Amino acid sequence: MTRSLFVITGMSGAGKTTALKALEDIGCEVIDNLPLSLLSSAVSGASETGVPLAVGIDARTRDFNPENYSRACREVSLNPNVSLKTVFLDCDDDKLLRRFTETRRSHPLAKDKGVAEGIAAERRMTAPVRERADIVIDTTDLKASDLRLYVENKLLSKKENDPVLSVMSFSYREGIPREADLVFDVRFLRNPHYVPELRPLTGRDARVAAYISEDEDFAEFFRRLKDFLDPLFPRFLKEGKHYLTIAVGCTGGKHRSVYVAERLYEWLSGRKGYIVTLTHRELDKRAHDQERG
Repeated sequence: MTRSLFVITGMSGAGKTTALKALEDIGCEVIDNLPLSLLSSAVSGASETGVPLAVGIDARTRDFNPENYSRACREVSLNPNVSLKTVFLDCDDDKLLRRFTETRRSHPLAKDKGVAEGIAAERRMTAPVRERADIVIDTTDLKASDLRLYVENKLLSKKENDPVLSVMSFSYREGIPREADLVFDVRFLRNPHYVPELRPLTGRDARVAAYISEDEDFAEFFRRLKDFLDPLFPRFLKEGKHYLTIAVGCTGGKHRSVYVAERLYEWLSGRKGYIVTLTHRELDKRAHDQERG
């Protein structure tokens, strides 16, 4: 019986505890801060059960460094009865600094230094780990509840073995999403921001959708976009990449990118054998800010 193993790692303060708790709540066996030398034996000794295992590993873990981490994961991957997925939780340095300051927690690598120095040291240490992760989740703008939902939908579902296609809209002003595998710039489409009655609306509103879809370049662009993407998915799968994030950006992340992301999501949702998710980063962030008052 093949057992799923999720290795949850990343930057301290990025939400590893929340992710592990979410996995535990939906039926995973969870071990936090397991020494790397014990990873292979831990999963081998329990591989006869069908219960997925989630292991938390980070800078606090004994003997943690990129080389030891890669070696431990490589040993696990040689076990034919284990399906390994590595997840890296990331977050902007400024947000991490704010989280540590607000909670008055010490950074595990700070010791006699400041929190900022600890974050910088961990960023350098974990860079190779992030690069080789199967999934990168940027928690900068996620509430704890959002992260829990994201983990539940992306890591464990009724179609656990199906590949996941994540579509995301974003604003170039706020930066390109770190987790993006493919990025498409739709700032060439006409902008509803300059139409007074459309400015307060979003790309999910029918009037904005009609305005953008009537752009003389839209139909040809969207046809070519689908033609470009269609043959890529099986090739990514062939290379072992079961999680793909497609990011669509415009200036403000409110109109054009949202509409194109909605259209992409609609098209992709019609494909059999895939789990498709949709996120509007800036819209979700605004909603979060409004909730906080």
